[in-house]
Amino acid sequence: MHPDLTIVVLAKEPRPGFAKTRLTPPCSPAQAAELARAALTDTLAVVARAPAHSRVLALRGTPGAWLPEGFLVVPQVPGPLDVRIAAALQTGTGPVLLVGMDTPQVTVELLDCDFAAADAYLGPAEDGGFWALGLADPDPALVLGVPMSVSHTGAVLRQRLLAARLRVVDLPPLRDVDTWADAVTVAAQAPHTRFAQAMARL
Repeated sequence: MHPDLTIVVLAKEPRPGFAKTRLTPPCSPAQAAELARAALTDTLAVVARAPAHSRVLALRGTPGAWLPEGFLVVPQVPGPLDVRIAAALQTGTGPVLLVGMDTPQVTVELLDCDFAAADAYLGPAEDGGFWALGLADPDPALVLGVPMSVSHTGAVLRQRLLAARLRVVDLPPLRDVDTWADAVTVAAQAPHTRFAQAMARL
């Protein structure tokens, strides 16, 4: 862990009709929001325990009772996802590790990145995207223009990092919770999470 590391969680407020809309159907909007809240709560709890100098929640929406202490909340800037990620990377004063709210199975160990050994960390998602991006020098140009939410997002981002002559270390791949099939699989992989408990209640 770098002494100046900032971990940033990029998230949507877990409210019905706003978060995890791809889970409806089979979920109702309220059920999808409950799953989103559980996933976000799991993620924030892990980040709160991870070794870092500071922790930031880059949020679309309004914080709620699910927000633990110790996080600086900043609003996401308007615009497409690459613009919002690029802005979120600028919230630290040193290295930044950015994660989403879609991987409630994440662990503290996965977030322990040594920036003395690498310039960049990339956590590939099984759908071709990425669940984590760590940069020793968070240059927004590395992200701006990368096509988001497509099957080759992670590959394009990796090429950006390599083209910038960065030493890239891969984190283990994780499955994002986007669809109901994702939710079932992730809950089974991480049965002790709040997310799995929320799934069991549905």
